[in-house]
Amino acid sequence: MVTSKLDEIDRKILAELQADGRMTNVELAKRVGISAPPCLRRVRTLEESGFIRGYHADVESRALGFEVQVFAMVGLQSQAEVDLSAFEARCKTWPLVRECHMLNGEVDFILKCVAPDLSTFQNFLTEELTSAENVASVKTSLVIRCAKDEPGVPFDVLEERMNNTA
Repeated sequence: MVTSKLDEIDRKILAELQADGRMTNVELAKRVGISAPPCLRRVRTLEESGFIRGYHADVESRALGFEVQVFAMVGLQSQAEVDLSAFEARCKTWPLVRECHMLNGEVDFILKCVAPDLSTFQNFLTEELTSAENVASVKTSLVIRCAKDEPGVPFDVLEERMNNTA
């Protein structure tokens, strides 16, 4: 298990930063029970090791005028690795696509898209997505509301697993 490289303090640091990435190093150190200099060294090590990928603001998309959120299920004509990679690369160029996940099963990819309005999304759907090379089918589902949107991982589950393996 990769997390075996992390001790309890590292996991606490990750949990605290996941909950609030804006806290100062002094506050973080206090919350995890160590002094500030070693805390900062641990954070830097977690960043360099890839456990922390970055820090982001959680923006309210609707407040910014993005009223439409859609999940698009995409089926490709070919699932050869070169074609899968080409589709992933294409997704990275589309601003409305915020997430792209390759799936196992009937659907090859699921895309999370945001748009200011339905006509903007429909334009993207007809002019970009469905006409993209190797796209065989696209099924869309418009989000009515979101009941839960929690980024990251459940650290309580991780701690329970770590305690059961110790």
